[in-house]
Amino acid sequence: MNMRRRNKDFPSLLHWVLPLMLVVVAVGILLSGRVLSQNFADLSRGPMIDSRVTDWLQRLASVVIIGICLERLYSWFAGGRKGGSPVLAGAYIVYWLGTVGSPALFSAHPHLQHDYFYSLLIGTTAALSQPDELRRVVEWVRTSLLVFLVASAALVLVDPVLVLDTSYDQGLLPGLPRYGGLAPHPVAMGIFCEVFLLSLWAFPFGRRWLNVAAWGLGLASLFFAQSKTSWIGFIVCAMAMLAVRNLPGMWRRLADPKEREYGLVVCTVGILGIAAVTGVLLFSDIGVKAANFTSSEEGSQLLTLTGRDRIWEIAREEWHANPVFGYGPGLWDDAFRDSIQMPNATSAHNQFYDTLSRSGAVGATALIAYTLVLLVLAISTARATRGLSLAFFLAIALRSVSEIPLMIFGYGMELFAHLLLIITLAAAVRRQPEPVVRRAPASLAHPA
Repeated sequence: MNMRRRNKDFPSLLHWVLPLMLVVVAVGILLSGRVLSQNFADLSRGPMIDSRVTDWLQRLASVVIIGICLERLYSWFAGGRKGGSPVLAGAYIVYWLGTVGSPALFSAHPHLQHDYFYSLLIGTTAALSQPDELRRVVEWVRTSLLVFLVASAALVLVDPVLVLDTSYDQGLLPGLPRYGGLAPHPVAMGIFCEVFLLSLWAFPFGRRWLNVAAWGLGLASLFFAQSKTSWIGFIVCAMAMLAVRNLPGMWRRLADPKEREYGLVVCTVGILGIAAVTGVLLFSDIGVKAANFTSSEEGSQLLTLTGRDRIWEIAREEWHANPVFGYGPGLWDDAFRDSIQMPNATSAHNQFYDTLSRSGAVGATALIAYTLVLLVLAISTARATRGLSLAFFLAIALRSVSEIPLMIFGYGMELFAHLLLIITLAAAVRRQPEPVVRRAPASLAHPA
């Protein structure tokens, strides 16, 4: 009993994990001496200068994170195995075994290293998060990302070649540099901005001026990162959060006989919207414009996701050659990229194809099962988190089309949003469907 009481009194430090990971990423980029326009001409991660400071910081962060995870696991067992989501923890372990453990041991090119086990420990710990940890974790992520974005913006003036890709020519505005900040590449900056804005929306700062400044910085960073996937992802996530927060109240008001005027306004707006869309489709040459766009070079790049169809074809070929356990963890390393003469292909640029080629049918099956568990939990906890769990899931799902946000070989930038989703789901499983912040009208300009 005394052991349980002392364990209960020890404060959880789980909220340190994600900020520590962000610090390691930011310091590594800051000390890298990179020139973004040379190292990131496409979506690949260019070589960076090794730094002893970064190496030791990585080791220190690893020790601290491992210690935090071991303490949390001990607390969970000593506390009677209450809280968290054992189902999610089990699904994550199966996912790790299918996508990391099995190819590391049984693939065509087996390779096992110690940092593969870090993601197993960290992810399992995250899946056992307690309900009272959700707010603190998200608030620390929100604040650390704000500092990250402020530092990145300051470097535009201090060291622009470190954070701006001046060679980028596929943006909407010709000649506008692509903004990578202190992220490994602009695509990563996009997902960091998404996570920041969603976290800020769910848990705003206490001061209005700070919220306004944070929203302005976050939206500007998202725009200048010029990641179309992140643009679309944030819009979809924002719509999901608005729907979860507002639709139940709208339906109640529509069904209330005392709210007849409200029902008339909603129906009128809906009819006008449908009429406007119908008019555009009937009386504009949108079909001709769409055909002309798809036949252009820009349209072809969009339909094939900037030539990634060739990378996907190579991924399929590797799976056919190694159908059960895949090629192995070393797929898309330097030697493999040299062999296919595609130096920028650091991954399959699609979560399913990457898992299928790297981990075979075993890994792909584990991925599908794990994704279904995440989806079910994201939907079931949407009301309890006021849409945040569903928004985080959608952000990762949309990014999976062109990137690999669920990759768990070791721990790094890709694990950041993934871990935040796991913590949100696990902590919200046993929460009551109530607002996590004070009630306020929800909108993009004035987040609730």
